[in-house]
Amino acid sequence: MEALMLLIALGVIGGFVVPPVLRRRRERQEFERAAAQAGPGGAGMFAKDGDVPGGPGFPPDAAPGGLVPVDLLDVRLPGPDDELVTALEETQRTQNWRPAGQLLALTDDPELRWQRVQSLAGAAAMELAAHRRGEGGTDAGWLRRWRADEPGDAGGAQVYAQFLVWQAMADPGAAEYRIVLEEARTVCGEAARLAPDDPVPYITELFIARGLSYRRPDFETLWGEISRRAPEHMGAHLAALPYLSEKWHGSRAEAEGFARAAAGAAGEGSLLPALPLFAVYDHLPDLQHSPGMYQGAVVRDAIEAAQYALNTVRDGHPVVPHVRHLLLCFLVRAERYPEAAEQVRAVDGYVGAVPWVDGGDPAAMYARYRATAIARQ
Repeated sequence: MEALMLLIALGVIGGFVVPPVLRRRRERQEFERAAAQAGPGGAGMFAKDGDVPGGPGFPPDAAPGGLVPVDLLDVRLPGPDDELVTALEETQRTQNWRPAGQLLALTDDPELRWQRVQSLAGAAAMELAAHRRGEGGTDAGWLRRWRADEPGDAGGAQVYAQFLVWQAMADPGAAEYRIVLEEARTVCGEAARLAPDDPVPYITELFIARGLSYRRPDFETLWGEISRRAPEHMGAHLAALPYLSEKWHGSRAEAEGFARAAAGAAGEGSLLPALPLFAVYDHLPDLQHSPGMYQGAVVRDAIEAAQYALNTVRDGHPVVPHVRHLLLCFLVRAERYPEAAEQVRAVDGYVGAVPWVDGGDPAAMYARYRATAIARQ
């Protein structure tokens, strides 16, 4: 879960400042268009038995027909957001904050707004870090100018607060760790005053609550502010879950209880029934070699709840790709290969998600699971 929170910004943003990744995105799009025009055997078509990675005559780093080749998998994002990529490319190329600011101003969906705030902040943090390491490029001056030019813009304040959070989380052992988080908390308060109904500043503060070890009553007060504004915000629940986990300030029972309660209270079209799957993943044992563990009642129930969420969620929910990637992993481990192949069809092309980012090579890890799902469906 911690990787998911960092992934949505830092783990997926590195490509925004590295030209080869931008080139791979264009190549991937061209590949998808060509495959779609190819008809049978093109986009959406899958290999027959034996025609799979690792099979006779099939290179291990290749992809079955219609699937995106491994070297073209997009490691930055769990699914497409071309508007974000375009705006951020223009902002970083020109060092003019307005393309990013305008995109955020037009982003009304609370889930999508939260993800874009994290991504813009992560881009600025990565850009500044690369500049400080002497790797060239700029120092993310566009974000400072955004704050200076439009001090009353809630979007700029939200991005800057999350930017400070990412800076702190990048080096939790730094002497200034708490100082930076305290500053982030101050900016969160400012952002909340600028847009009182927006849950984003409070969701950002959930990271701060974890890092500064908020007392449980203070965490509950913060969660209450979020619940009043966006009671079924999936991103908010994902951000809250680590605080309640045994790795931070809670326990497995608390985290799973929180997830089950949210899932049980979810309304029609909500993605929250998938939350227990993330709670289970966050508390998996280090050794996970037995398929039987993934066929037991706890995991089975979490898988089926996630499938229900995907079948009933409102159209266009921005967090759906994250659920699909994690579900793919669990379905393969549970040896439910036809269902796993369905998730491959839905997410292929993007690997910026848990669990792939927990390994050293997200594309390679995803490709192994993809190959298994397709070969054994």
